Amino acid sequence: MPFTGNKPRINWQVRAFVLAFLFDAAGCQIRYSVQEEMRKGSFVGNVAEDLGIDARRLKSGDARIVSGDSSEYIRLDADKGILVVAERIDREMLCGQTSPCSLNFEMIMTNPMQLHSLVVEVLDVNDNAPVFHEKEVRVEIVESAIIGTEILQESATDPDVGVNALQGYTLHPTTHFNIKVLSSPNGLKYAQLYLSNALDREAEEKLLLVLTAVDGGDPQKSGTLKIHVTVRDTNDNAPVFTQSNFKASVKENAPKGTLVVILSATDADEGMNGLVSYHFNRMSGGVAELFSLDENSGHLTVSGEIDYEENKIYEIGVQAKDQGGQSTSTKVIVDVMDVNDHAPVITLTSFSSVIPEDSPSGTTVAIINVKDVDSGKNGKVDCSVNGNIPFAIQSSLKNYYTLVTNGFLDRERSPDYKITFTAVDEGSPPLLTNKTIILRLSDVNDNAPVFEQSFYEANIMENNSPGRSVFSVKAHDSDTGQNARVSYLLVDTQLNGSPISTYVSVNAESGVIQASRSFDFEQIKTLNIIIKGQDGGSSPLSSNVTVKIDIQDQNDNPPQVLYPVQTGGSLVAEMVPRSADVGYLVSKVVAVDVDSGQNAWLSYKLQKATDRALFEVGLQNGEIRTIRQVSDKDAVKQRLAVIVEDNGQPSRSATVIVNVAVADSFPEVLSEFTDFPHDKEYNDNLTFYLVLALAVVSFLFITCLVVIISVKIYRWRQSRILYHSGLPVIPYYPPRYSDTLGTGTLPHVYNYEVCRTTDSRKSDCKFGRAGQNVLIMDPSSTGTMQRIQSEKNILDEADSPLEVFSATQGRDISTVQRLTILFDLNGPI
Repeated sequence: MPFTGNKPRINWQVRAFVLAFLFDAAGCQIRYSVQEEMRKGSFVGNVAEDLGIDARRLKSGDARIVSGDSSEYIRLDADKGILVVAERIDREMLCGQTSPCSLNFEMIMTNPMQLHSLVVEVLDVNDNAPVFHEKEVRVEIVESAIIGTEILQESATDPDVGVNALQGYTLHPTTHFNIKVLSSPNGLKYAQLYLSNALDREAEEKLLLVLTAVDGGDPQKSGTLKIHVTVRDTNDNAPVFTQSNFKASVKENAPKGTLVVILSATDADEGMNGLVSYHFNRMSGGVAELFSLDENSGHLTVSGEIDYEENKIYEIGVQAKDQGGQSTSTKVIVDVMDVNDHAPVITLTSFSSVIPEDSPSGTTVAIINVKDVDSGKNGKVDCSVNGNIPFAIQSSLKNYYTLVTNGFLDRERSPDYKITFTAVDEGSPPLLTNKTIILRLSDVNDNAPVFEQSFYEANIMENNSPGRSVFSVKAHDSDTGQNARVSYLLVDTQLNGSPISTYVSVNAESGVIQASRSFDFEQIKTLNIIIKGQDGGSSPLSSNVTVKIDIQDQNDNPPQVLYPVQTGGSLVAEMVPRSADVGYLVSKVVAVDVDSGQNAWLSYKLQKATDRALFEVGLQNGEIRTIRQVSDKDAVKQRLAVIVEDNGQPSRSATVIVNVAVADSFPEVLSEFTDFPHDKEYNDNLTFYLVLALAVVSFLFITCLVVIISVKIYRWRQSRILYHSGLPVIPYYPPRYSDTLGTGTLPHVYNYEVCRTTDSRKSDCKFGRAGQNVLIMDPSSTGTMQRIQSEKNILDEADSPLEVFSATQGRDISTVQRLTILFDLNGPI
């Protein structure tokens, strides 16, 4: 309805109202209207209220307007939840004659993502007056023209629409002429000037008419055209077109010069009055720039760029004139045929360039808008994305597509995706448009560290210094950043009742394993530790690996001699009869080495001897044997120094002293060993004779005393023989002892018990009894105590003093029982 000067312009200039709500599956469409030429900031509509949401939701959801160029005219005030004018809107510039004129755009919100379609209709205001194509026109008419003769057709253009558009024409004066207001098929009103009263050239040769075009606005606006009418002499035939209307079609983008149609008109007059020329008599806006008309031939051709998307039909008024001033008008309707000359346009409306790799299927990644301004099949578009990617495209609103995840995402396999949208229309040939986006996946801690090996084994030499690096482990995590930062931890276990951390430690950053103490191979040979590799994620993941550390032996222990027993106060003597043959087994040196491997391989060598030509030592078994026949000239006292060496690098050794008595009778041994030196040779003759005399005098007394005492105290003294001697207890392996360490240093000991009377020809041998028969001299005692190891029944059967010798390893000794006798180096008590 028209406005008055006093009425407030609330309904059209300030207040915009909601026309309709259109809901579909993807969102809702809200329609508003606003007048053109409104100042910036003018209210358009309350979006929050119309959507039924709180205005704060718009701000928290980062609501914004998207969609091409339309968003430059309308702005969303997210704080108030309203739409306001962003720039002055000129409806005519924006839409031309199209009505209604609408701004289509979308409002998008996130968290969660929502999309709403908004339509703002721009209402026309009467800001343009009708305008004729020319300011003045000149026409000629013969005076004989009959009433009703059409003089010309003229039209004005008004960019406004609706009531503000061109409404009609008025003519002044109307003495001889009047007008008819007609409408073309496209709604354009034009005025047809015709003769309403007869003309008299002699009375009035020239006439000035004013044609006024008025619109329906308030206030009303108008435009004028001056028509200069010249009345000529009679030319009673006007040109006649061969068709009342001409129709033609032309493809858009047709090149210049393309023939559209040929116009033809005839005039029955002769001479100059019958010569016809063709002219445009009324033209729509821009027609003169697109078409040209040859005045003489009537050829209508293309002279500009025809675009189907701008105008689909053109109506052109053409006038045929003769030289006498007669004219006839017709119209040419030109249909523009669409050509698939526009490829689809892809607009990225919303895009999340980075998403977590654990995003569930269906997560929205991007929203795109696809448009094709062609029509029909040329404007029908299908959109897709490149294959072999875990993404799918879905259609939401019209011309809108949503890209969502459609499968399992793994950053470690594909850290980013190159996604190409392809929009193809159905034209012939089809046109397509590609748009590529790069989507990156952010890391999630979904991979545990993986060690380079499933099992590690390392070596370290014993006697190492604490803090020494033993080995290093390395684990890799295919995640990134903090999720891939691996720390190494020692899993708490026990070894020999102590925490494993007291033995080794691990560097949390480098994975280097260090010894916390010095290791002893003889105590610990192997360490099995568990290392945990843990990443730095907020929910850390870990994996374990076992590291076996083997302690390697060093030659840090010398051989230990088990037999013969070495003491500080007693000497062990082995007895060899003078009748011993070559190879006679005198004794065996038994030694062990607590090291392992070649460090425990022992060899025996004779270092020193009283007579090196009489004895030899087995290199591997330590057996001491004679290498020649024993003779009467050989000294009774034989001192052998045997060195035991291991095979380590460098080798270590131990030395044992073996005392051998070469004699056939006990008195001979007794007399000789009373002055057997312990640390040095005694060469003093006086001392020798004193010891010898004391031994002889005391022999009978000691023998009887030993027999009597041994019988009485045998049972309780039997198990304490060696302990009461004051000597340190050194383990002695029994006969047939097997080396359990596998070093080969303790072969079997072969013991033989030889029993003989004083008459060697009546002696006999007894095998199979195991025994330990030694002669021990104790230089620290003040007397000599005889200790007897024998069965009581044998002692009871003895009818005379016995000569006691050590009978081991197959030696022939004249005894009936085995005895252990202690001697004092200074002589018997």
